[in-house]
Amino acid sequence: MIDSKIIKLGEAKQILKALKLPKGQTNDRSAWVFLALANILPNSDWNEAEAPLLPTYLIMQFIRSNYGMDYKPNSRETIRRRTLHQFEQAGIVERNRDNPKRATNSKDNNYSLNEPIMPILREFPEGDWKSRIDDFLINAPSLIERYRRKRNLDKIPVKLPNGKELTLSPGKHNQLHANIIHEFCPRFIQDGGIVLYIGDTASSRVGEGGKLMYLETEYLEKIGVSPMSHEKLPDVVVYDPVNKWLFLIEAVTSHGPVSPKRWMEMENALKDCTVGKVYVTAFPNTSEFKKNVTQIAWETEVWIADNPDHMIHFNSP
Repeated sequence: MIDSKIIKLGEAKQILKALKLPKGQTNDRSAWVFLALANILPNSDWNEAEAPLLPTYLIMQFIRSNYGMDYKPNSRETIRRRTLHQFEQAGIVERNRDNPKRATNSKDNNYSLNEPIMPILREFPEGDWKSRIDDFLINAPSLIERYRRKRNLDKIPVKLPNGKELTLSPGKHNQLHANIIHEFCPRFIQDGGIVLYIGDTASSRVGEGGKLMYLETEYLEKIGVSPMSHEKLPDVVVYDPVNKWLFLIEAVTSHGPVSPKRWMEMENALKDCTVGKVYVTAFPNTSEFKKNVTQIAWETEVWIADNPDHMIHFNSP
């Protein structure tokens, strides 16, 4: 007798292939993930399919508990990047249906099947599921575009002093980055300065909300900051050409404050920099400042976004 787990795996692959997904998203891994997203157990009927909100670790737990496939913890990124990301692009799943503004790197991120997928599953395998697939594929482009517009609306707009406009992924980390550009720079840097680097903490690809969202490589090289040192840059880097100061601003919500250790790392990375360096830790509010005050390096600055007109200098004893 054929194992019901193998039968369900084959059926999930059949549906994914009918949805015209690439080969990499119709393999065993993607089929197990699809079963988890639909909450289909080995002995379930497909008309019992559901669409729970599942973070990646619960997807892995479902597969382990119900199908005996034990993906190791370090497989989480593989599942997210090589299955869930493509499912989302194809309009099969929605990320953070409960809170679309949730930061991309939040521990509470979750995935769920899109509603138009459910009629397909409830008709499979004996009903008119193939025509449901045809309907889905016809409407998928508009569905994907709708979700793309929705995600873009949730992004954080940033306007640089030179007029260039960027968008950062949603989340409190990147909101503080926007506050630095819009509130700190005009107050403490002549004409807002020249923005040379902005990191987007929420994602991983340049131009798509990646960690390296904005970078002026040539200008940095002119002042002695080599490309090799870019990975050590803080969240926001702004140059004041009038006073020849390079403001190195760390948003506490992403990497913590400019601690003695972090100060030393940046000093070593920027040892060839030919202009003065000003190290700043940016906080969203006084409460966050109080939590981190003992970690801040001497001879650095602190700026608090909800009291933007003041900068605190940590004078060494």
